[in-house]
Order: sequence, then C-alpha cells, then structure tokens
Amino acid sequence: MNGSKRTLVTCALPYANGPVHIGHLAGAYIPGDIYVRYLRMRGEDVLFICGSDEHGVPITIKAREQGVSPQDIVDKYHKIMKDAFTALGINFDIYSRTSSAVHEEHASKFFRKLYDEGKFITRESEQYFDPEANTFLADRYIVGTCPKCGNPNAYGDQCEKCGSTLSPEELLEPHSKLSGATPIKKKTTHWYLPLDKYEPWLRDWILEQHKEWKTNVYGQCKSWLDGGLQPRAVSRDLDWGVPVPVEGAEGKVLYVWFDAPIGYVSNTKELLPESWEKWWKSDDTRLVHFIGKDNIVFHCIVFPSMLKAHGEYVLPDNVPSNEFLNLEGDKISTSRGWAVWVHEYEKDFPGQEDVLRYVLTANAPETKDNDFTWKDFQSRNNSELVAVFGNFVNRAVVLTHKYFGGEVPANLKPEAIDAETLAAVKPCREALEKYVETFHFREALKEAMNIARIGNKYISDMEPWKVAKTDMDRTASILYTCLQICADLAIAFEPFTPFGAEKLRNILRVGIDAGHDYRAGEGVPTENFYREGESAALHTVPSTEGIVLKWDMLGDAELLPAGHKLGEAVLLFQKIEDDVIDAQIAKLEAIKAERAAAEAAKKVEPQKSEISFEQFEAMDIRTATVLEAERVPKTDKLLKLTIDTGLDRRTIVSGIAQFYSPEDMLGKQICILANLAPRTIRGIESRGMILMARQGDGKMRFITPQEVLANGATIG
Repeated sequence: MNGSKRTLVTCALPYANGPVHIGHLAGAYIPGDIYVRYLRMRGEDVLFICGSDEHGVPITIKAREQGVSPQDIVDKYHKIMKDAFTALGINFDIYSRTSSAVHEEHASKFFRKLYDEGKFITRESEQYFDPEANTFLADRYIVGTCPKCGNPNAYGDQCEKCGSTLSPEELLEPHSKLSGATPIKKKTTHWYLPLDKYEPWLRDWILEQHKEWKTNVYGQCKSWLDGGLQPRAVSRDLDWGVPVPVEGAEGKVLYVWFDAPIGYVSNTKELLPESWEKWWKSDDTRLVHFIGKDNIVFHCIVFPSMLKAHGEYVLPDNVPSNEFLNLEGDKISTSRGWAVWVHEYEKDFPGQEDVLRYVLTANAPETKDNDFTWKDFQSRNNSELVAVFGNFVNRAVVLTHKYFGGEVPANLKPEAIDAETLAAVKPCREALEKYVETFHFREALKEAMNIARIGNKYISDMEPWKVAKTDMDRTASILYTCLQICADLAIAFEPFTPFGAEKLRNILRVGIDAGHDYRAGEGVPTENFYREGESAALHTVPSTEGIVLKWDMLGDAELLPAGHKLGEAVLLFQKIEDDVIDAQIAKLEAIKAERAAAEAAKKVEPQKSEISFEQFEAMDIRTATVLEAERVPKTDKLLKLTIDTGLDRRTIVSGIAQFYSPEDMLGKQICILANLAPRTIRGIESRGMILMARQGDGKMRFITPQEVLANGATIG
C-alpha cells in the first residue's frame, strides 16, 4: 500500500458539550477505525489519534446555564465520549483532550512561532460588548428575533429553527444571553492568519495535487477557493481556552479552530513524548484526517495553512469526509434531542455493538446525506448479520461437532464446486481492499458480506445434513470447505465487526495478527496480539495450536488444517424482535411530540382590534378567592366555583376542568372580570369571567397576583 511510509490517522476532535450520537459515528469515527484496523492487519505502521475539543463559546454557555465551571462540563462529556468510543471498539492509541497541560504548552509554542516570524496580521474591529457583564460577546451569546422566520430565540450566528445563517446585526431586538442587556459595539484587537496569502499555494496543493480526494471534499474546497479566502481570526475575547502567549493579550484566548487541530499534534506528543516528531515532521509519514462534512474547510484549508505557515509539519495526504446522517427522515440535532446517543444505545442493546457498526457502515452517507431508521437497523441485523453471516457459521460449526467431534475434517472427497467456491473469495478480497484504500467503506463491507453469502449459498446447496446419511467422506469435504470460509470471514470482518470477528476466532480457536499497539509503551510495539483486559474488542485468545490469521491469508485454500479442534458453537448475532424496535420508535415519537408541544406553546395569537381607553376603563377587573369548587354534572370541562370578590359571594362557571381539579381550586386567588353580564350555563347563573392565559398549544393558566391581595382589589 504505502511502501515504507508510516500512516498517522486522526479523527475529528468531538466537541465536549454533549454525548456522541450516530451522526458522529457515521461521519468520522467508524470509518477511521475500519481503516486503522485494516492497515494494522496489512502490517502497516499506523498510529490512531483523537481527543476531546474542550474550548470555545458553546461550552461556556452551557456552563453558565448549569451554574458550573467550563471544566466541569468538559470533564463530564470527555468521559462520556471516551467510554462511548471504547464500548464500540473504536480503539484510539490515545484519546486525550485540549484542556491538558501538554496541549496548552504545545498550542502556545505553535502560536508563538508564527507570531515571532510575523505570520499573523493584527486588526482592530468593533465587536459586540455586554456593558452589564463587562465582557465581549461571541455571536452565540447574542440572542434576538430571526428576521426571516420570526423565531424569538435565534442566535447571532444562526437560527436553529429555520437554519438561516445570520449575523448579530440582522437580529431584531438583540440582547445579551448573559445579562439581557442590549449589546453595544466596542473596539478590540485580534490576530489573524492571512488565508488570502496562502490561496495560490492551496489552489495548486488541493486542486492540482489532490484530485484523488473524494468529490464532496474536493468540491467544497474548490467552492471556498473560488469565492476568495479572507484573513481568519486566531484569537478571541474569552476567559476559557489557551491564553494568547503575547504581552498585552490579557483576556484573549486562541480561537478554538486554531487551537483544536493542534490537539492532534499535542495528543501524539502526550502518547510518544520521545518520538512524536517522526510522526509529524518526517516525509516518511502519511497523514490522513477522518472528518465530518462540517469540518472540511478547517481540515483542508485552515489547518493546512497553519501547518504551511509553521513549516515543520507534514501536510494531510487525504481528508476523507462523509455527508450528514439523518434520523427517521429528520436532521439529527443535539439541541432538539433528535438523536440516537451511543451511551443510551449501550444500555438498550447490550452486547450488540457490532450491529450499530455494521448498519452505520452499510448505510454510510459517503456521497450524499443518508437516513438511519430503526426498521432498517432491525432488517439489516436479522436478514444479513443473523440470517447470512451468523447462520452460515453456526451451521458449519454445529455440523462439524455433530459429525466429526468438533475437529476440522479431512478433505476426503473434494469436488470441483469446492475449489470454485473457495476461489470466489479472492475477488471479494481484492475488491474489498480497493474500496477500503479509496475510503469507500460501504462497498467494502458489501464485499465482506459477499464472502458470507458465498458460504451460505454453498452450504445450502450442498446440504451436508442430507449427504451425511449416505456419504461421510463427501460430508467431510463439504464441511472442510465451509470452515475455510469461516476462517476467511474471521479475517474479512475484523475491521467492520470486531466483536463478532473475535467471537468467531474463539470458536475457531485461532489468533489474529492485528498489528502494533503503541499503547504498550513508548516506541515499543506489541506484536500480534492486543493486551488482555483493555477492552473486549482488543483481546483475542490465541490458539493453542498456534494458528494466527493474517490479512494476506484471506482467500487461501487452507487456513484450518484437518484435525484442528474447534471451540463450542455460539451465536455470533442475536435476532432483534419487533417490540425492541417499537420501543425505540416510541421514544423518538415522544421526543417529536414534546418538541411539537413546545413549538405550539410558543405560538402567539395575533393582536385583536384596538379599543379605546374608555372601553378599557369600563372593564372592572378584580381579585377574588375561590371558596368552593365542584364539577358541573354531565360535563367534562366545566367547574362551578363559589368566590369571594370582596363585594359579595357569587358563582362563576368556568371551562377549566381539563386543567384543574376542584381540589386544585380551593383557596386559590384569581383575577376576574366582575362586571360581565350574567350568563346561564347548564342551568347555573355565572356572574363574571376568570382571567386566564392560553398558550399556543391550548394550555390555560391563571393570571394571579404575585403577592396575596385583599379580595376586591381592582386591576387597571
């Protein structure tokens, strides 16, 4: 593949203000893990780097909302994300964080080198400032009404209701999220990386030298370059982040998109303090970034320009990126709670990590946005993993135990169909390799599953359970052939479904050469087997017979010799029943209903026709207290209330029974329109009307005094 080059693989640093969801997994993390596992099995020298992105405005906003420190927020989500990746077998050599001391030191040195060499420009500009909180405001700290859809809670950079990109200047009635004050403009100075100076180099480097990049990545880069690049700020007025290491920069930190990608370097340095430079500063290194669609510009234009300005680092060789994954036909949204969270999936589907990996790969949004549905999840598990892959392996192993005592039988009576079947595996391997190496993992997975289909068709056509009644020698050859394909599957599925592949290897009692593990110690790789106890996906029990499967053995005619003892048959995958899926769909429906109710509650009825002051004065609005309350017989909505108005005791009939019980009303102080003409309702004279507020969703609530007042107090 890469000759003598080592490969440094990174995945986009996930932002530590929320858990990991399936959109994140499908975008960068599962593709990156598949690629790394494949490279290791090919014998490549590879390092897999990631960590939490822990600085920036959204984290400070969440901290303020929850009344905690930003460090509390990132500590919480760093652990949740790290545990989620480990649970799914996404095994980074290091998963660190940008709040580490190593990162702060390295990011500071990186900035300082560019600063000392005059690579930045300074600009004075007017930015929004909160005069009450005495701080500059990032766009996300400014809230107002969206000029395009009327959403009263739009941010200064985006309206999450209609999706429009905004600027604070466009908001109607803008106010600070911190204090509620109206922001003012105030001058501030920041450092900028002049991307326009790197535009000619970027055009040649990307558009001429990297035409092999995926079309979505190449196309987005070309669009940015054709639009003309502008200097980009590398510092912000904020109190959370890496301080700008320059005199006179108090209250300023490195802008998160300058700070975060340096985390790839600092995390490598944290893992390999003595040898990190060979991975970042040697021409023998091939750098590959796995990212989501929304990170293309930063990893293909901004970060490479930073590296070019620095002058000592390797540049990305490829930046594979997927499009967005939707959920049940709707855009995944953390703020709206519309997502499948990995930590919740782990609780609901214990031991079924591979199913999620498989489905997200089979349905990966590689060329266009794609949709995850729970019914498709169930179907792919039951009809592919269970009915094809798992069914084939189980039949082959169970029959081997039944007829040959669990030992691989000798190939006593081969026929042409056996050799033809085994030979069909090689083209699958060749296609699989081509697709993985060009970052088309969905197609690569199809080729792995094609091997299982070959085996499943073969055993169904050969029917060894029938042949065994008359010809045990032929039965031996059939099962011998099936078991060779089982061993092929243990190799082919290791990058995609590592837990299932491990189960299969344990059934076959074989080990696997999974490459180096740099977590074993500084520069000292652990050959062949991952260390026991680190995670289920890393540990493989080596065969007592010393059989170790390697990638280059995939498609060989004999991987398991005759007489090799198998382990007990266990099911690789479990069928998922309808009630389990229905529960997940119901959970999403509840989220949708809650969201719809919240949106409806925000709807405001249009203003009624104007009235004169004299008309308003004619209304006698007073306080009153409920003395007695009972339901009106044969009605669902009406309550009969006896109230003390301070003037008299009277009866009011009100249609509030769906919101309040009689017990809720006793002793409650309310406001009434006292001089409304009497009206008879269900034979009861009602004298007056209760003042209530009605939300857009139909819910009604009392208008009550903030403090208890004497009955009969007038309002106006």
